[in-house]
Amino acid sequence: MTVTVNGIEIAVASGVPAELAAARELLRQRAIEVGLLGPATTGDEEGTVDAAIETLLAREVVTPSPSDEECRRYYEGHRREFQSGDLVHARHILFQITPQVNVPQMRARAEQTLNELLAAPDRFEALAGELSNCPSGQQGGNLGQIGQGDTVPEFEKAVFKFGASGILRDIIKTRYGFHIVAVDQSIPGKLLPFEVVRERIAERLRTRVEEKAIRQYVSVLAARAEITGVDLDAASSPLVQ
Repeated sequence: MTVTVNGIEIAVASGVPAELAAARELLRQRAIEVGLLGPATTGDEEGTVDAAIETLLAREVVTPSPSDEECRRYYEGHRREFQSGDLVHARHILFQITPQVNVPQMRARAEQTLNELLAAPDRFEALAGELSNCPSGQQGGNLGQIGQGDTVPEFEKAVFKFGASGILRDIIKTRYGFHIVAVDQSIPGKLLPFEVVRERIAERLRTRVEEKAIRQYVSVLAARAEITGVDLDAASSPLVQ
C-alpha cells in the first residue's frame, strides 16, 4: 500500500498503523512550515523529528487544566479507584513441592497437619518451625502484613476472601506447594481523601483532553492536505506519538 502526504510517499513500518504514519508526516511537514525543522529533515532522523513535533504540539495544541469541580466530579463517580488496598496479617506452613516429592503423600501430610491444628490452634507456631519449608517457619510461619498483589493469586484469593479468619479449613495449593494458612487480622481499605488524589485525577483528565485536542489538530491539518492511500479520520485514528 502506498501512502502519500502532499506528494511525499511514506514508508509504513511493519506493525505501525498507516494512519499514525500519515499523521506523523503531517506534523513533520507542519514543523518545517513553522520553522522548527529544516526543509531537508526527513522522517528517518527520528530523534530530531520527534523533538520538533513535541515542540510543535506544545505550541499549537492548547490543553486546559481541569478545574477543581471537574476533578471532584470524577472522584465522586470513580470512588473505587481511590480505595486503599485491603491488608491482612497472616501465617502459613508450607509443604513444598519439588521434582523429587511424592505429591499425593505431601498433600496427605499437609491435610493431617491441618486437622491437628484445627483441633489445637495453639500449636501453629511450633509446627511451623518444625514442618514449614518456608524461611518464615522460624518466625512461627508469620508473613507479616500482606497487601493485594504481594503474593501469588491462589494464595491471595484465599487470604482476602470475605470472612476469612483464623486457621482456614482448606489447604491452599500454589506453585510452591501446599499451604496451611491462618488469617490473624483483616484490615479493610479506606477511601483516600480527595486532596490526596486530586493531582492524579487532574493528570488523568488532562491526558484525555490532550488526546482529543491532538486528534482535532491533526484533523485540521488533514483537511487542507492532499493525502492518498489512507483515510486520516481524526475521530478514529490512533493518537499521534
